[in-house]
Amino acid sequence: MSNLLIHSMTEFSDLILGSLKLSGARRIVEIGAEFGGMSHMLADFVADVDGHLTSIDPAPAPEFVEWAAQSAFVTHVAAPSLEVIDTLSNVDAWLIDGDHNYFTVYNELLAADALCQRDGKPLLTFLHDVSWPTARRDMYYAPRRIPKAFRHPHEFGAGAMLDRVALVPGQGFRGEQAWAMASVSGGPRNGVLTAVEDFIADVGKTGRVLAFARIPAVFGLGVLFDSDAPWSGAIAERVAPFHENPLLASLELNRLRNYLKVIEWQDAAAC
Repeated sequence: MSNLLIHSMTEFSDLILGSLKLSGARRIVEIGAEFGGMSHMLADFVADVDGHLTSIDPAPAPEFVEWAAQSAFVTHVAAPSLEVIDTLSNVDAWLIDGDHNYFTVYNELLAADALCQRDGKPLLTFLHDVSWPTARRDMYYAPRRIPKAFRHPHEFGAGAMLDRVALVPGQGFRGEQAWAMASVSGGPRNGVLTAVEDFIADVGKTGRVLAFARIPAVFGLGVLFDSDAPWSGAIAERVAPFHENPLLASLELNRLRNYLKVIEWQDAAAC
């Protein structure tokens, strides 16, 4: 059934790779590889520009690990992102698609931005899952990695439903035992989009201005970058037609409603 639901950053590859080309990026960091669909595209990109891809994922699919070990343009770092970001340098662009919760994403952005500031690089980041269900609801692959002060009450096996704040036990969009979600959506420090918004606001207090576009399809892509970067105008022009596009938002809502209906039929058949 999972094959029915497109869910990868590869669906945005034209926008992402085109923006990377406009920015002149050569050294790219990817957080979250899974099966390596986007990784393969990024590897081809950096090979063409004599660059390098660093992919951070503590437990990707075995086939990804084998592929990365054989590539001259890819380094796989098998560790949680927040343990290793500060060991990197001279990163031109970031793709963030790892643990989809406020604490992790906010601190990934904070660490990535600190490196860019140190190395004199403008920030260019692509973030997945900035729309439903994790825009305003934390998801945890490893809840114990999240400090207690930032870890919301959460459940394995209960699912998210459109327009419902609370999870529904045994129904809806869920990961069974693969991942948990916050029991309630909304509120402070909850969700990926909330993390992005808080990060933008905090950076703004220093006088810097960040540009942000949200593409409301395939769980949402966020494009975040320094507004005064030499390539910012070109990237803004490329992503602007997709930013909060109402047609894309309507199609995404329809897609999610259909998929939730499929889950409902599957649950009924399993009874």
